[in-house]
Amino acid sequence: MKLNKHLVDKPWGRDDVPPVFGATDGRHIGEVWFEAPDNVVLPLLVKWIFTSEKLSIQVHPNDPQAHERGLGSGKEECWFVVDAEPGAKLGIGTTRPLNADELREAALSGAIESLMDWKPVAAGDFFYIPAGTVHAIGAGITLVEVQQFADVTYRLFDYGRPRELHLVDGVAVSNAEPYADVRSGKATIGHLLASSPHFKLWYVNNSQQLADQDASGPYFVVPLVGQISSGAQIGQMGDCLFVDDVRHLAISEGSQCLIASTVVG
Repeated sequence: MKLNKHLVDKPWGRDDVPPVFGATDGRHIGEVWFEAPDNVVLPLLVKWIFTSEKLSIQVHPNDPQAHERGLGSGKEECWFVVDAEPGAKLGIGTTRPLNADELREAALSGAIESLMDWKPVAAGDFFYIPAGTVHAIGAGITLVEVQQFADVTYRLFDYGRPRELHLVDGVAVSNAEPYADVRSGKATIGHLLASSPHFKLWYVNNSQQLADQDASGPYFVVPLVGQISSGAQIGQMGDCLFVDDVRHLAISEGSQCLIASTVVG
């Protein structure tokens, strides 16, 4: 089936989100979530993110930390950069290890902004963000995010915006250290980008690149370029298909898509 689009206003969002995502009526849209009908909870959450300003410097808990706090799960995610303005950056990890006291002090003083590792990015870059990674998305970026289905974010610093910070929980779950995850780099078409205990993510341009995958699914199919179909369902940029069997996907010539699965065995 084709998932429903849910547009989310954000103070750092944009008023020029492509019309394929739906009418925005001048709203500052920061995120587009793909959801199932009737409030059915999906195994993953797929988002498009559009930024005109920096997001907060933040962190997410892992599963055990989330369970200790009465939450259903933690949050790990993977970013695929679709477009980036010249000079756009992602903050991933810190430039040096910080202990809990140093992290809290830096968050309170604002020094944390200069302690982030701000990485220049371009279209086609990808990064897996493990739970505990201190991170922030910069301005001028369009990306697809695949994540555990959890809406749990602890803000450490928000550039003076009048929004709540979560320093107690945020510092407690943070691994404030340089980012060194090997599940990152420049995406190569036809390859598995990331595999974790929570999901796998591929970047493909034909269905044969997934011929060896388990047919049982489910799979999330995110068209980036061109047209993707599964039976009677046709998807283009701005859509997300939720399918049981990727072997029967029809990917038109010149098309590209991301495919995510919770089948990790």
